Amino acid sequence: MKFPEYKTLALETKDEHVLVVRLNRPEVLNAINTQMGRDQLDLWTRLSAEPGKLRCVIVTGSGERAFCAGGDLKERDGMTQAEWQAQHEIFERAFMALVECTLPVIAAVNGHAYGGGLEMALCCDFIYAVPGARFALSEVRLGIMPGGMGTQNLPRAVGERRAKEMILTARPFSAAEGLEWGLVNRLCEPAKLLQEALATAQAIAENGPLSIRQAKKSIHYGLQMDLATGYRFEIEAYNRLVDTADRREGVTAFNEKRKPRFEGK
Repeated sequence: MKFPEYKTLALETKDEHVLVVRLNRPEVLNAINTQMGRDQLDLWTRLSAEPGKLRCVIVTGSGERAFCAGGDLKERDGMTQAEWQAQHEIFERAFMALVECTLPVIAAVNGHAYGGGLEMALCCDFIYAVPGARFALSEVRLGIMPGGMGTQNLPRAVGERRAKEMILTARPFSAAEGLEWGLVNRLCEPAKLLQEALATAQAIAENGPLSIRQAKKSIHYGLQMDLATGYRFEIEAYNRLVDTADRREGVTAFNEKRKPRFEGK
């Protein structure tokens, strides 16, 4: 699959089925400017519409200091209200495109993730992080509030009361605390972070790609429904898989005691 030459993202395909996306503004701790918002909106929309052979995505930051420091406040300095809101509209669409991406997305948090950087990680399906990473939703210190789904995704990850404490105090917390609270799935040493994320991505990529997409959709939307409605949604997603070549291949491979060859059909 061919992508445009993004100005703020560096892309690398691993083993045909896994895409590594690096936020590529290390000189400003990978802060999100308008161009990065446009680049991400295009990328996540493109991946959902035409994934090609890709089956999993990893998002990480360039450099060793930060995953993403949040919004680029130097670019925002002096913006009019109209300019600020026009920029934020792009960001909002990019966050939604990420959270609704049909492919699984793993955040490999290689350094600090503040503000919009943490919100970006929370929009991914799960998070691996280095022990030295620090996290915060610090927007209230700037006279604003989280606007990248932070007030929605954080309480879903850590619970309402802890999320209120974290957002209202704006205090940073450690990767170890994030692990304890359920925000982070795994801590990885810096030299092994990408390696471990890749191993998980490749394990996902070995499974039926249609199954993965349907299961992700069922979990994501089912959590927004009551149990019975969510179960009905699950069965609709399940039934879409019964009459597929991949389902037939999976059962045949099991009975022939061999590894299945899924093609996403």
